Amino acid sequence: MAFRDVIGFGVAGNFAGHLEQAGEANDFLAVEVKEAIQPKAIFPFYVPAQAAGFLSTYPLSSNTIVPPNDADNLQIEPEVALLCDIEYDGQKVVGLTPVKFAAYNDCSIRKPNAKKISEKKNWGQETKGIAADLMALDHLTEGGVLDNYRIASFHKRQGEMATYGEDSPVLGYSYFHQRLLDWIVDRMNNQQDVGPTEDIAALLAHANYPQQALISIGATRYTEYGETHFLQSGDTSIVVVYDGTKYKQDEIVKMAKDNQFPQDGISALVQAVA
Repeated sequence: MAFRDVIGFGVAGNFAGHLEQAGEANDFLAVEVKEAIQPKAIFPFYVPAQAAGFLSTYPLSSNTIVPPNDADNLQIEPEVALLCDIEYDGQKVVGLTPVKFAAYNDCSIRKPNAKKISEKKNWGQETKGIAADLMALDHLTEGGVLDNYRIASFHKRQGEMATYGEDSPVLGYSYFHQRLLDWIVDRMNNQQDVGPTEDIAALLAHANYPQQALISIGATRYTEYGETHFLQSGDTSIVVVYDGTKYKQDEIVKMAKDNQFPQDGISALVQAVA
């Protein structure tokens, strides 16, 4: 499924400890938050409009990651992505309704001189990842189907596999359910072009107010291995979002090793690094 008419956003800082591990916490020192656990910002990774410059390049792939030419510190960022319907009142966003979800890789370069978050996120085609088949979502309120899910990630190199991110419950997100959606709506309308953040309302206008947004809601913490190992050509990146009431962690590890995933209760994203 392609999302060429869908605007793409990510949430920065929605899993405690991830920004510190990624060396990006200092980027957000000037960003005001109302509470310590609040995410820092939303950032664009794809804007379906020619006026958006590099962000108009469609970056999503379900099987490949193309590394940048000028960076060697490329990391997997295992996340859940939500496909959301956007409701407008004139030019103002008044609601988000998540309809589907999937495993997502917010693959990122650690670029210390980047002025905006988006500069680390979209450097060309096939630079981000989303599972080929999205899963239906009943709702994002407490008790919904997504509450049962967990996020796991793995890295393969020369036949050896290691756990890349901590196996984490989706309920471990700092902001989730309606609080997350309300906060994203607020950022869509009010986030300004300051420091590492961008004016989201202007980007929505550039894209002629798209009807849907694909939103990755935050990367989990890395294992020690994931924090210190970067992707190279020939590697394989694996992100698995799975129903923790149906599968145990060791079962997911075996599936990843064998590259065989059942369709029931699992969204799996396997990408070869070109």
